Amino acid sequence: MRIEHLSLHNFRNYARLEISLPPGPILIHGANAQGKTSLLEAIYYLATARSPYTTSDRQLINWHADQDILSFAKIGAAVMSEAGTSNRVEITLTEGVEGSNGARLGKEIRVNGVSRRVMDLIGQVTVVMFLPQDLVLIEGPPAERRRYMNVTLCQVDAAYCQALATFEKVLMQRNALLKRIMEGSAHPDQLAYWDQQLTESGAVLITGRQRLLRELEVKARRVHDDLSGGAEDLEMSYRPGFTPTANNSGQLSFEVLGLDLNRQLGDDEIAGQFQEKLLELRDEEITRGMTLIGPQRDELRLMVNGRDLGLYGSRGQARTAVMALKLAELQWMRDAVGEWPVLLLDEVIAELDAARRAYLLSRINGVSQALLTTTEPDIFTPEFLQSATRWRVHQGQINAQG
Repeated sequence: MRIEHLSLHNFRNYARLEISLPPGPILIHGANAQGKTSLLEAIYYLATARSPYTTSDRQLINWHADQDILSFAKIGAAVMSEAGTSNRVEITLTEGVEGSNGARLGKEIRVNGVSRRVMDLIGQVTVVMFLPQDLVLIEGPPAERRRYMNVTLCQVDAAYCQALATFEKVLMQRNALLKRIMEGSAHPDQLAYWDQQLTESGAVLITGRQRLLRELEVKARRVHDDLSGGAEDLEMSYRPGFTPTANNSGQLSFEVLGLDLNRQLGDDEIAGQFQEKLLELRDEEITRGMTLIGPQRDELRLMVNGRDLGLYGSRGQARTAVMALKLAELQWMRDAVGEWPVLLLDEVIAELDAARRAYLLSRINGVSQALLTTTEPDIFTPEFLQSATRWRVHQGQINAQG
């Protein structure tokens, strides 16, 4: 898969951009704050309908657009699959009419000119993105690791993405109901409906996440073994906020490494156990006014030689583990959708030592398209520079270089 053409209108610091993208590696260089990262952000946004840098879509609109009668931003791309099929994907963000809560932001998604839901973006563009701040996957809070699992799965699995949307809405409603019951303004019997919705959607999340992590672990361990010269062993420990058991006796759980590769529990089995546990905890949940178990409390830990990297790992070990995870994700997505995703690397190369840099660049040669940003093109080898398309970005303008 690759982007053939990218169109930006009022996106970040690009007032207007129309540019064709060749296959293979594209090296985007220039000083800071010139627009390098915005190119990668636009492609990532087309794949996921969210930005890797901000939680506010309003920040994506060029600030000069405020002078227009209708403030908007538009991102579009022609996407070519390895089978030769071309699709046009567009997302338009529009500032609405001012109200009591401020201007409402509209988001319209079109695929081949037809209005679609966010869910319909799945598979249209797939990406894997490397960022210097990816160390948050080891050092940051559990929410960052849950976000990583969600973004990865939502690019390829429509059922998971739908279940995630349902679960988040139901969790909010159920927590609000628990607080009302705690205050005496609602009856516990009202929980039955929300329990069923929560456990059915939550079971899909649990099965999806544990399958993803076990498949990623197999690939990541191989990469990590190469990077560490066989000296270190990487493990990924999935710790669900609710732990199902294979025989419902508590003896065989997902915490046993490899169990779920051989004994994949079905959604119905997990949902049934999940609902039973909610009934056991009902009094405690009402007392505390919140849902105490479920995927909203899931955790993922990366371990090297049995030690938790987030607690005991060095900075170098953390970088190696994250690099192994991302390269495993690249291979996993290739297997999941049948073609290479677009690879996006934002100022990552400068963060690596010479050995890791050479290893990463060698893996880039296998993908259909990779975009790399840097302020220092000289850190790349002459061989890579010769094989890559080079663009220089200055104040939102792109110039191709030989």
